[in-house]
Amino acid sequence: MIEEIPREPEMGLTFEKVWAMFQETDLRMRETDRIVKETDRIVKETALQMKETDRKISKLGSRIGDLVEELIIPNILEKFNKLGYVFGKVAPNVRYRDSRGAYAAEVDILLENGDTALAVEVKTTLTDADVRDHLKRMEKLRLYADEHGDRRRLLGAVAGAIAPAEVKAFAVKNGFFVLEQSGDTVRISVPEGFKPREW
Repeated sequence: MIEEIPREPEMGLTFEKVWAMFQETDLRMRETDRIVKETDRIVKETALQMKETDRKISKLGSRIGDLVEELIIPNILEKFNKLGYVFGKVAPNVRYRDSRGAYAAEVDILLENGDTALAVEVKTTLTDADVRDHLKRMEKLRLYADEHGDRRRLLGAVAGAIAPAEVKAFAVKNGFFVLEQSGDTVRISVPEGFKPREW
């Protein structure tokens, strides 16, 4: 026969037990509140650090873009002159505003003569999205020129320190000249049969 061990009689909830549970709950809630506040502080600090990092990266990207422009500008007139486009003027960072003074478009490098203007978009690394953006920019420039009685033909070009082959092919397919840095000069990709698009 198995002998049963007698149990102590259970005492119901007493005031002391309930009070102890409340105190334990209060301690846990205070600790949770402290953790939430600390987490919130860390999240805010991290957000500020990320914003500062983004600002620095953006500034660096802008400087690299400026460097690429500076590498391209000195030889660009000579290279296009050899292709039969005699441009007398080159200007960096040309901004256009509409009749209300609102921003309309910006061109990284603009080459001009009496009957032609060529807008060059410069990127550190050229992408398909950059080519599509420049197509939209060219349409805006055509509208701007028409609104201001400028009947010159508009040509477009894209330039990149890094320009993947598929992106260059996409740009050429859309009628853009492709400029690439080559040593201390610039090279213009002009495939056989290439006819630049006019806007």
